Amino acid sequence: MKIVISGLGIIGGSFAKAVKKYTDNYVIGINRSSPPLEDALACGAIDEIGSAESLKDADMLILGTFPAAAVQFVKDNAYLIPEKCIVIDSCGIKSQICPELTKLSKQYGFKFVGCHPMAGKEKNGFDASEADLFCGASCIIVPCGAEQKSVAAVEAFVKKLGFGKVVYADPEMHDRMIAFTSQIPHVVACAYVMSPVCPSHKGFSAGSYRDVSRVAHINEKLWAELFLENKEPLCDEIDILIKNIERIRDAVKNSKQQELEEILAESRKVKELLGE
Repeated sequence: MKIVISGLGIIGGSFAKAVKKYTDNYVIGINRSSPPLEDALACGAIDEIGSAESLKDADMLILGTFPAAAVQFVKDNAYLIPEKCIVIDSCGIKSQICPELTKLSKQYGFKFVGCHPMAGKEKNGFDASEADLFCGASCIIVPCGAEQKSVAAVEAFVKKLGFGKVVYADPEMHDRMIAFTSQIPHVVACAYVMSPVCPSHKGFSAGSYRDVSRVAHINEKLWAELFLENKEPLCDEIDILIKNIERIRDAVKNSKQQELEEILAESRKVKELLGE
């Protein structure tokens, strides 16, 4: 296939590197700034630096940008995307972008299948991308009404790149689960490191500090957009988290050891039942 990747950050760059490592497909890169394109060409992650005109004979378009930018790119260039082309995104929210991209796909004839690779790092940009970033990771596929042939082609494609599991979801289910599994940990990490004692943690911290604080090294523009576009499910999860924290705080504040033990036992049992 001839694959065009729009946006060569950590995810788009990792897609490019994985495609070149694990398949024989031809990769064309598009990016708003030139240094990532030059680096990608130099290291063999892409075969060609392209432009919107490169979409005219693309078999697949991978959107590696923020949600709003991904939608805008397709809006601006939909007339160039051929009917044979399968468009996939890599965004962390779906309820906001899937209706718009599905509508555009029906209007212009190309195929759209929502995707979300469950992989990443604290660092961003092409320099942080890896050919093996997706190895063993889950890929969530949101079919968005696409024909089964296209959905199956996307599943086969991502499995070639090393994804260990493919999970199917609709946009609403996806966003509710992502609020819990991805967005809430970022909320917790950011709130945690804003304690006034955080700057003095060295010498007093070990694995627990690293585990909780790791994702506070955050891309604030991306995550602010993701939070706001998923605000209802995220706020529901924040409310649940606050309620549970308040239960623990009140038991500690009132020296209720038995109640505190019961609360802590609840959480332990949840993890044990999940086999984790």
